[in-house]
Parts: sequence; C-alpha cells; structure tokens
Amino acid sequence: MARQNRRLTRDTRYGRYTDGPDPLAAPVDLAEALDAIGQDVMGGTSPERAMREFLRRGGRTQRGLDDLARRVAERRRELTSRNNLDGTLQQVRELLDQALLAERGELARNVDLDDGDRALAELQLDSLSPSPAAAVQELGDYDWTSPTARQKYDEIKDLLGREVLDQRFAGMKQALEGATDQDRAAVSAMMQDLNALLEAHARGEDTQQQFDDFMDQHGEYFPSDPANVDELLDDLAARAAAAQRMRNSMTQEQRDELDALAQQAFGSPDLMGQLSQLDGNLRALRPGEDWGGSERMEGEQGLGLGDGTGVFQDIADLDALADQLAQSGPGSELDDLDLDALSRQLGDEAAVDAKTLQRLEQALRNSGAMRRGADGQLRLTPKAMRQLGKSLLKDVAQRMSGRQGARDLRRSGAAGEPSGASRQWAFGDTEPWDIPRTITNAVVRTAASGRQGAGVRLSIEDVEVQETEARTQACVALLVDTSFSMAMEDRWVPMKRTALALHTLVSTRFRGDDLQLIAFGREAEVMDVEQLVGLDAMWDKGTNLHHALLLANRHFRKHPTAQPVLLIVTDGEPTSHLEPNGQVWFDYPPDPVTIALTVRELENAGRLGAQTTFFRLGEDPGLARFVDAMAKRVDGSVVAPENDDLGVAVVGSYLGSRRGAGGALPRDDWGL
Repeated sequence: MARQNRRLTRDTRYGRYTDGPDPLAAPVDLAEALDAIGQDVMGGTSPERAMREFLRRGGRTQRGLDDLARRVAERRRELTSRNNLDGTLQQVRELLDQALLAERGELARNVDLDDGDRALAELQLDSLSPSPAAAVQELGDYDWTSPTARQKYDEIKDLLGREVLDQRFAGMKQALEGATDQDRAAVSAMMQDLNALLEAHARGEDTQQQFDDFMDQHGEYFPSDPANVDELLDDLAARAAAAQRMRNSMTQEQRDELDALAQQAFGSPDLMGQLSQLDGNLRALRPGEDWGGSERMEGEQGLGLGDGTGVFQDIADLDALADQLAQSGPGSELDDLDLDALSRQLGDEAAVDAKTLQRLEQALRNSGAMRRGADGQLRLTPKAMRQLGKSLLKDVAQRMSGRQGARDLRRSGAAGEPSGASRQWAFGDTEPWDIPRTITNAVVRTAASGRQGAGVRLSIEDVEVQETEARTQACVALLVDTSFSMAMEDRWVPMKRTALALHTLVSTRFRGDDLQLIAFGREAEVMDVEQLVGLDAMWDKGTNLHHALLLANRHFRKHPTAQPVLLIVTDGEPTSHLEPNGQVWFDYPPDPVTIALTVRELENAGRLGAQTTFFRLGEDPGLARFVDAMAKRVDGSVVAPENDDLGVAVVGSYLGSRRGAGGALPRDDWGL
C-alpha cells in the first residue's frame, strides 16, 4: 500500500511533457535549415552529411550539437578541476582534532582528576599515530573525560557509516543523520534482504513477488521507485561502479586510510561485510558497467564519499552525453540523446535545445525535402530544390533592387503589358480584373433588374479582365562551364546557385519560357536542375563550348517560334571540341580547329536569332580578348561579374533579353 501511495504521488506530479511531441511547442522553421543544407549540397556535400552538419552548427537562433557538446566538456572540466577526493578524510581529521582539543582542555581544567590518571591520559593522547585511521582505532578503548570530546569521536564513526552507505544509496548520508540504533538495525535488515533478492535473481528465479515485498518494506531507501529488479539493479550498479571509480582515483594512502576507517563505521564491522557482498552481486549481475575507470581530481574542494560518488556519476553522464552528441557511431541518431541526463547536467534550457534539434531532424526527414534513392543515399527532392531556389532568387532580387538605376518593372512576368482595353472574363483567363468595369457592370445589371434596395451582388458575367499585349515566348539555354578551373577557383557553388536561381525564376514566373541547362567540361551534357545542383566537382581538363553550343542550337530549333536566349558562363577558352565520329578532341593551348568549330556553332546560334551574353569569370587577358571577339561576331554582350554577383548578372541579362532592355524585377513582384 505504501508503494502504491508513492507511485500515485509520482504519477500526479507535474513535469515535462514526454508522451510524444509537445502539442504546445512552436513549429520548427525548416527554411533556414533547407537553405544551409542546399548550400552544402551544392558545394559537394551529401544531403545526409549536410543535414548532420547543420544540426551540429545550429542556426541563427538555434543552438546546435557542437554548442551542447562544448557545454558538456566545460561542465566535465569544471567537476574535475574544482574537486578533490580528500573530503571525508578532512572531515575525520577535523572531528578528531576537535575531540582531542576538547579532551586536552578538560584534562587541564579538571582539578578533581588524579594526577597519575591525567598524566597517563596525556601520554596516550601524545603518542597517537599521525594516521587518522590508526588514531581513531587507538582511541577505541580510551576513557574520555570530556563529554564534548566523546561526542566528536562518536560523530566520526557515525560519519563514516553514513558516507559508506551514501556511496551505494544516494541520500543515505542525510537520511541517517542522528540515526538511532533502531535506524541502523533497519538499514542492516534492508541490506540482508537486498542481497538475498539479488542472489535469487542471479540464480534465475522469478523474483517479481520478492521484489514487490522488498519494496513494500524498504522502498523508503529507493526514491527513484524502480518498477522491477532490473531497474533496481541498473540504479545500484551505476552508483556502485561510480564509487569504485572514485576509489580507483585515490592514492594508495587515501585508500588505506579509508579502508581502515570504514571498518569502524557505526562501530560495527558487519556493515562493510554486507556492502562487500552487495558489490560482489552487482559486479556479477552488471559486468558491463565501468568498474575500472579513474579520474584526476586536483581541485581545492574536498568531496565526501557520497558526494564524490555523485560527482563520478555526473562525469559518467557527461561522457555518455558527449558520445551521444558526437553522433559518430554507426546508427547514431538524435533520438538517442538522454534528455533527462542533459537536463540534470546542463539545465532545462539545454534539454529544450536538444529536443528542438530532434524535432528539426524529424521534420527534415518527414517534410518531403529529402528522399532516399535506390542506392540508399539521401537526395534533395524537387520540393527542396524549389525552396532553395526561392531563397536564392530572393537574394538575387534584393541585390538587383539595391543597384543604382534598376528599372521598376511592376508587372514583369505577367501575361503581358496592359493595352488599356478590357473584355469579359472567359474560363482559363489569368489576366487581372478590371475592377471599375466589373463593378459598373454589376450596378447596371442590378438597376436593370428593378430590384431596388437589394444591394449590388457580383455575378460571373459582370467580370471583365484587362487585355494585355502579346508576350514573346523565350527559349533559353544556360551554358555553364564545369571544367576543373571552376572548382579550383571557387566558382563551382556560385555557378550552381546561378543555375538554380534562373531555373526557379523561369519555372515560377515565366512558365511559358523553355529553359535548358547545359554543363560543359571535357564534353557537354544537358542536365536537369537536380542533377546539376548535386554535381560533384569535376577535375577533368577540357572546356568543350563547341559541344555545348551544338546542344543549345538543337534546343533552339525545337522552338522555332520562341525568342532564343543564349547565356554562357565560362572562365576559360575552348580547349576541346566534338569530332564528327563523336569522339572528344582536347588540346592546350587551344587548337585552331577547336576555335574554328566553336565560332562556327556560335554563328549558327546567331543566325537562329539568339540574343547572346557571355559571363566571363576571372581576369585572364587572353580569355577577355577571346570572349570579346566571340561576342562581337554575333552582336552579343559580355559581362564580367564577381563570383558573388554571377546570379544577379545572369538573371538580369535574362530579364533584359525578354524585354529588350536591361530591367530588374522588384522582389515583391517575383512571387517570393
């Protein structure tokens, strides 16, 4: 019954919500995480590793695993540098000094004491061993004349008894302060019953009923309220192993002193026998605990046996947390984090941070932003690409809107420019409503119906839309250099960011346009945006602009009614071309044949009507002369942006080619 009352009290106590996700927790923000993961993926990191790296770093307002690991290491360092293991011996020395001082004072003041007895007592006190343990033992049969001295001496035995019990049962030191002989007998009975229970469990017997009876009788000594023998064993073995590690960390002199003192605990050697039996049972039943570890404790604050054991348990908690936070083992997951231990060691705020990271990881895995391919590797999904592209495009828009002289194209990307006329809405129309005409139609219709005072209600036949001028469809080819120099000169990620930003703009605001992404290194290849974004750095030599132009012109010919737009991003002269037999020819410096074939294919693009822009990366004078000459042959233009401005330059050129002028979109009108 007593045990049921304890469980009822525990179950009705308010605490942290642990039954699944916290229903009151704020939703996690995936935008920053997906943006950071996407950036790492574009730099060549796998999505799985990129996600783990973000969880390690954290975000602008979210602490990451590295911050928690740093705090764990600081807490551990604080425990080992602040404390030493001499606390119990210091307390024994202090009590012994107080007892001897009180006794010497009483011997000097007591005029009724026989001079011979006084001299004998003083001789006995003067000849005590310098070892506290030996001195306590030598005073075992001393006839104290001072009641205060007798009390201090008895406190030594009481202290030792409480300390050795506190090493195995947390809180026992305080619970047995001022204990009576009856209290000590109850502890002795508990120890006997506990050893009997553990030995029965070790023999494989069904001990649940024996455990329940034990808890009903002795449950007050176990505030953690274990539900079965295994939970009881886990608690006891963890603390006993910590006590052993503390002992291992002491000097031999300290161990010898404490062993000798412990034999006198409570004035009974039986206690140490029962504890030794308990330690043997725990070692046999939980051999996997760390019984052999040790620590260097060189601080100034002395720890008693019980408090020191608690510190060694804290250190074990911190070591386990460090392993969990490292996430380095096979199959490591954030769900393995011990939030209770984190809260105990670093506070509730740290546990909240860890829980948020767990929710963030789960949200990333469940958001549809990543999927596992046939090879078992995570990949960014089209949904994640759209989110990342939207973020990149927003950055481009901010940069463009901040430039001097940028034109304010409020309606760019709509169905066309308003012509000033309107017409009745028809199914499929996407043009904006003509509000004045629509309201006027509704008023006239209502008045004609003779329904006075009925108010004005819109009907579908009232709606008129603004007529717009026809808009030319664009056929766009973005050619991006993927030769080894792009990776070597840190242009790989800006190139990918540019391609994704342009793809996002076309796919969301200019859906009628047709964009093709063409990557060209030693040879060229048409790629979808996911393939290009996930492309690892390529270290093969060769810049095959000839092959890329062949693919671009094929794309233009498939859309004969669209306006061709050719955008070329490169940092080197052509050094390879495609032979008639399909083989790739490479030579450096550039072969005249390679140059001739590349120029011929560029002129073919010009004859198809392509508006051409070269984006020259780098300061190589030879490249500058070549690109200028190429652009001049097709009445094209050349832009030489910095790496960080490449996206702005390409998007701005695309918008300008669509409108016949260098325009920019205000970010509010890009659907961001």
